[in-house]
Amino acid sequence: MSRLSVNINKIALIRNSRGSNLPDLRQVAQDCERFGAQGITVHPRPDERHIRYDDIPILKEVVKTEFNIEGNPTEKFLSMVEKHKPHQVTLVPDAPGALTSDSGWDTITHLSKLQDIVHRMHAVGIRVSIFLNPERAMVEGAKRVGTDRIEFYTGDYAKHYKQNREKAIAPFVEAAKAANALDLGLNAGHDLNLDNLNFFAKNIPHLLEVSIGHALVTDALYFGIQNTIKMYLHELQRPVDIYAA
Repeated sequence: MSRLSVNINKIALIRNSRGSNLPDLRQVAQDCERFGAQGITVHPRPDERHIRYDDIPILKEVVKTEFNIEGNPTEKFLSMVEKHKPHQVTLVPDAPGALTSDSGWDTITHLSKLQDIVHRMHAVGIRVSIFLNPERAMVEGAKRVGTDRIEFYTGDYAKHYKQNREKAIAPFVEAAKAANALDLGLNAGHDLNLDNLNFFAKNIPHLLEVSIGHALVTDALYFGIQNTIKMYLHELQRPVDIYAA
């Protein structure tokens, strides 16, 4: 079964809006794990509008499942990752002022840069995942980079899911097959939710992990965080009609 990593950025955004420690991220991370989350994801941005750099050591201390830190690999970001050594670092090509992650790496243009970063992270024992669009050439480039995993940007899948889910998932299925053939681990994230998660997870071969934050926190406003995590786990587990590529 694909693992569920809960992105707690939006929880941090709520906390920061009042300048206090409510909600307490340490407690939220522990509770998410207690309710069934199989990982905790954070994405500190340069303006620290949600996760702050000083949150990282606190979370590293308490997360017992898998700690995944996402971000643009600036020197500040990489130094922080080296210092705190999460289980996984996910490299994302965000512009400094980006509202959210909306595209993957060009692994051909940035081959040398990414190779250097991956080598640097491997030197301190951190697994590396690279954020990618579902394109065979980019997957093949990721293999040359030397990354352990890739994470598919699933925004386009989510955007077109209700119009034609088979068409929406087709490029991901083909890119996943290419990744499987190259022995690259597969993660996915962005706009996955209770409507579209099951179809995606059941049709992507050897999907290891999904990272979900915004939709999950939104659903938790209605259902509560414990129930919501269980609902997402259910979507990852239940059967679905398989799309035939």
